[in-house]
Amino acid sequence: MLEKLDLTKSLNKAEYKEKMAELEPKLGKLQRECRRLGIPVMIAFEGYGASGKGVQIGELIKALDPRGFEVYAVKNETEEEKMHPFMWRFWTKMPSKGRIAIYDSSWYRKVLIDRFDKKTKKDEVADAYRSICSFEEQIAADGMVIIKIFLAIDKKEQKKRFDKLLSSDETAWRVSKADQKRNKSFGKYQEMNEEMLRRTDTEYAPWNIVEAVDRRFATAKIYAIVAQTLAEKVEEAKRKAAKGQDALQEEESGAGGELRSGISVQDRQFKNSILAKADLSLSYTKEEYKSRLDKLQKKMEKLHGELYRRRIPVILGFEGWDAGGKGGAIKRLTEKMDPRGYVVHPTASPNDIEKAHHYLWRFWVDMPKAGHVTIFDRTWYGRVMVERIEGFCSRKEWQRAYKEMNDMEKDLADAGAIVLKFWMQIDKDEQAARFKARQENPEKQWKITDEDWRNREKWDQYEEAVNEMLIRTSTPHAPWVVVEGNCKYYARIKVLETVVDAIEKRLED
Repeated sequence: MLEKLDLTKSLNKAEYKEKMAELEPKLGKLQRECRRLGIPVMIAFEGYGASGKGVQIGELIKALDPRGFEVYAVKNETEEEKMHPFMWRFWTKMPSKGRIAIYDSSWYRKVLIDRFDKKTKKDEVADAYRSICSFEEQIAADGMVIIKIFLAIDKKEQKKRFDKLLSSDETAWRVSKADQKRNKSFGKYQEMNEEMLRRTDTEYAPWNIVEAVDRRFATAKIYAIVAQTLAEKVEEAKRKAAKGQDALQEEESGAGGELRSGISVQDRQFKNSILAKADLSLSYTKEEYKSRLDKLQKKMEKLHGELYRRRIPVILGFEGWDAGGKGGAIKRLTEKMDPRGYVVHPTASPNDIEKAHHYLWRFWVDMPKAGHVTIFDRTWYGRVMVERIEGFCSRKEWQRAYKEMNDMEKDLADAGAIVLKFWMQIDKDEQAARFKARQENPEKQWKITDEDWRNREKWDQYEEAVNEMLIRTSTPHAPWVVVEGNCKYYARIKVLETVVDAIEKRLED
């Protein structure tokens, strides 16, 4: 592919000036349209060393309003970034709706420079590609425009540019020994780039290869690529808006036989498939509870220190029925843990900033670094429960969410994290009793809301959705644990036992 490129393509000054006179104002207008329509854009520049990424980014932004974009230079991972999954730093640098993010090198560094330099191990390459493709697929499906540009030059041209930079004390620092090594092994490095282009050239995030020996030609081509892509996305957004809400609802509703929540008749197979198996009669006496609690909390205190020493991150997600005992279980789990080493995130309805990003963004931002514990009181699974049932997302959105969440948890596990998810199960009668107790206790009335009662009316719909969720997203690396919760004592102990067992097993590996 790359070796067959015609790198002699060029533009003279007159041709270049003519093309840019048309393209620059067009691109500026398209940026404003993207902002108005809430279209987020990511532009990733890759290519050989000295191919002109920095120069071309500098040329591209001349047409853009600086208030509407950010430029990120992706270099070696910082110590903070090394303590997270490698895609974490790109999730955290994702543009919000209507903004543009430009990357000088990108997430592809993992399978290019880092791979060549052997910072990425052979057995990590396949997982890295899986994470990259999953990332792009997820954000593209959510409306992100991904423009990937590869700047191509040959070995001779690269050596020429390196020599020019090295000839001056002011620019010599820009050429590292690693750069020169890749030039000497240009063929080997080119093969890695070829593989990258083949494996990640997709319909939703295609590669645009730019012949970059002549910089005027490269600039004009990049402008044309970006302008054409944005123009297509703007027109697509306008067409969707013109359809109107009624048409969109009809499109999302699908075939007949579906509830308003989107649960089809065929999905009845999920009803009672998991939750019905929970033995809610399981219990402990107060004396049994206190004895077990003390032993487990002491273990947890010790294990927490060992997690920090071994740099093992832990992610615990809690879901369950309203009044199911999430808060009580979390409180007993953390009572003896070092507060400097864990954080509990209660997940509420997304705010305006969170709504302007992919729904998983706010969870990626809060993922723990190595050696720390993060506990989510409500999680990303709201997508396939409350958002599904209440109509806060479309059928297509919640249906693809199962894979998206599985992929995210795989990324976390591949980075060394222990991932556990708890569903706090109680029956309808127990929930009613707890609701009543909260209403009658002035100190606990804040825990009960009108929304809790409304959700209770949709118990059957939620039960179907939860069963489907448990089936589709319980994996060996991120299992669901159904906690029998009619007895609060039993539920708290089971959560503690599960977490302790998982940590002990990991420490034995």
